Amino acid sequence: MTTGGETEANRKSPAGALVADGRAKVNLTLRVVGRRVDGYHELESVVAFADCADRLSLVPGSELQLKTTGPLAQACGDTADNLVLKAARLLGEHVPDLKRGSFTLDKVLPVAAGIGGGSADAAAALRLLAQANGLATDDSRLIEVARLTGADVPVCLASRACVMTGVGETLLPLALPKLPCVLVNPRVPVATRDVFAALGLRNGELLVGATDVFQAAAWPEDGASLEEWVEALAAGTNDLEAPATRIQPVIGEVIAALNASNGAWLARMSGSGATCYAIFENTVEAQRAAQKIQVTHPQWWVHAGVLT
Repeated sequence: MTTGGETEANRKSPAGALVADGRAKVNLTLRVVGRRVDGYHELESVVAFADCADRLSLVPGSELQLKTTGPLAQACGDTADNLVLKAARLLGEHVPDLKRGSFTLDKVLPVAAGIGGGSADAAAALRLLAQANGLATDDSRLIEVARLTGADVPVCLASRACVMTGVGETLLPLALPKLPCVLVNPRVPVATRDVFAALGLRNGELLVGATDVFQAAAWPEDGASLEEWVEALAAGTNDLEAPATRIQPVIGEVIAALNASNGAWLARMSGSGATCYAIFENTVEAQRAAQKIQVTHPQWWVHAGVLT
């Protein structure tokens, strides 16, 4: 169930097009280890992917083009700056005679929302170009271009649950159970750079010591229950939640609404915000909570589904 967007049945792609979904990325935890001397922030994050997604289609051809459609197309801004085109151009620099073509992006995920929408779209573009050009999904050029396109693009390329470390380049797969969830975005954009600026780390400054890094959390093993995972996640944090809430106080309202929902086990902000998530005991409770929040806050974007 998604409220504030299109249903899957209403989404159509151009005839003869290759199609891929850009699934929403959710940071279940996000610890900022420190800021490197080059200005990039080192992170440790448990990442999962939702069952709501932008849809990207590609009609192979000689020219590289992008058209945006869908309920949030206007929020994408100038298509010339879109990460889909950046990823395609970069891949063309790495793969001789790359077949490209016309992309159509059906945009349903909120932008500047802490769920990697633009990165997921770029990753979908790379998967489509790989398919059109007979490239393996683990082709080193594809992975390198993902890294060059943006910090979240490598994790979105596979769109599988993992622990993401470094500046997003190191990925350790996790066997998550299905997590019933509600995602809520108050339709207020939050720029990632502003949130990191509010965190206030200087170049070369660490937030944790070497001992803390070596004693990083051990996550539940394969076959662990939903309850075990919620307990482990609850022991974590999102270090960007406080600075993001100072920038957009409505984030606190979203988390309060999720925490007040019957059956909510854990509520937290994702990424740099303003999207927040809650994990529920089951999908029925999640859908009831989403319906209630949408009635109370009709201007918010709300999705009930599962994280995997």
